[in-house]
Amino acid sequence: MAKAIINGNRSKGIINPNIYGHFSEHLGRCIYNGVYVGESSDIPNVNGMRIDVVEALRQMAIPLLRWPGGCFADTYHWRDGIGPQESRKKIVNTNWGGVTEDNSFGTHEFLELCRQLGCEPYISGNVGSGTVQEFSDWVEYCNMGGQSPMAEERRKNGQDAPWNVKYWGIGNEAWGCGGSMRPEFYADLCRQYATYMRNYDNEHKIYKIASGANVDDYNWTKVVMEQAGHSVDAVSLHYYTRPRTEEWSNKGPATGFPREEYYSTLRNTLFMEELVENHSRIIRQYQGSRQVGLCVDEWGTWFDVEPGTNPGFLYQQNTMRDALVAAINLNIFNEHCDTVVMANIAQMVNVLQAVILTEGPKMLLTPTYHVFEMYKGHQGAKQLESYVETSLIGDKENTVPNLHISASESAEGVLVTVANLDDKNSAVLDCTLSGLGQASRAEGRVLTGGCGAFNDFGSEEIVKPAPLPAEMTEDGFKASLPACSVAAFLVK
Repeated sequence: MAKAIINGNRSKGIINPNIYGHFSEHLGRCIYNGVYVGESSDIPNVNGMRIDVVEALRQMAIPLLRWPGGCFADTYHWRDGIGPQESRKKIVNTNWGGVTEDNSFGTHEFLELCRQLGCEPYISGNVGSGTVQEFSDWVEYCNMGGQSPMAEERRKNGQDAPWNVKYWGIGNEAWGCGGSMRPEFYADLCRQYATYMRNYDNEHKIYKIASGANVDDYNWTKVVMEQAGHSVDAVSLHYYTRPRTEEWSNKGPATGFPREEYYSTLRNTLFMEELVENHSRIIRQYQGSRQVGLCVDEWGTWFDVEPGTNPGFLYQQNTMRDALVAAINLNIFNEHCDTVVMANIAQMVNVLQAVILTEGPKMLLTPTYHVFEMYKGHQGAKQLESYVETSLIGDKENTVPNLHISASESAEGVLVTVANLDDKNSAVLDCTLSGLGQASRAEGRVLTGGCGAFNDFGSEEIVKPAPLPAEMTEDGFKASLPACSVAAFLVK
């Protein structure tokens, strides 16, 4: 039996809903055929957006969406994607698959998607191949409510009121596809770009996010914070989980993987906690009297593409292993809500660790989708200190704790989310609620299956949440967690 304690007397603060954000790039079938099919499509849509995908994302309570990349953002010129669709410039997507990009999905379409989803937009601007003027004009085009050349052009294109986009990324992966820059050079550019990102009224302040480090490049965070930290509100971090670390060309299969890759994947994703702690420590050291946040705006699993698909489309299946990766990361972000202000899983539809897969008119929900849906009660809730007894499990050198937990409190009750990483053994959880009053009932749900289980087109949904009985005790509740499972308990 594993003893867990939820301490209602200690909290790091409110869990920012944006920790549950998502990422959509012009990559493979994420945008086109994923969320956007065009108004003339036979697939049911509203203003070109797939009704089934939008509704599923709304049910998941998506709070924020990052666009248009990713590496695509580093070559994206926003004027190519405005005005009549038939006259928009066609380009080649040199980053992803060498396919033609017709720019039919641009600024207006993205912000219409966010309107339908009821989520905040987060735009990643082009610093790698763009200009300060181009970026400044984009902000003005989106946010100027008065009279100006950009505001008039927006109105001419059918949008009278400003969108008041709050979140803006000052470049993407400036250390790599965003310009192969040194941190000192990027820091100077960041300061320059930030200077010309105007607030057009006092009510709608822009939130500026610097292009941050790749994995454990702590020097990047140090230099950017030291030289440009006063110009931004947050710094980003990118980290992808893979079972193998030697070569990017051989990341291992998304399905049918050996047991050792199951455990090495979980071990590698637990590295996120060390990254968050170390980068946050550097940010705090140089932020001065201001509070600068950490945005983990690209995270998730990255495996070999599915056989027979375009290697540049990054299409992979999604198993219970991915669900556990999602649960671990979300638990970590919850526990570090005092510094992590945003996180964006890569990517929303049909790419990498997608929450939704589509095939023509068909759509399915992945195990990762269900984790986000089960965890949505953490959004905007008060984080609670949590502890669980664990034992080490795994395969040879790939050992991990068998349980992983986080908790929060809201008007709905106390939400306890816990993952059982053991691929073979169930675990009995004995959870004590301290300083939270007497609980009357606990509603449990569980997502489980073999570690390689996944949902596929043309077959019944295999991996989906089911009720999980919980027995009330004098000071909390008890429940049995199946092997390879993610559970959520709402205690009232």
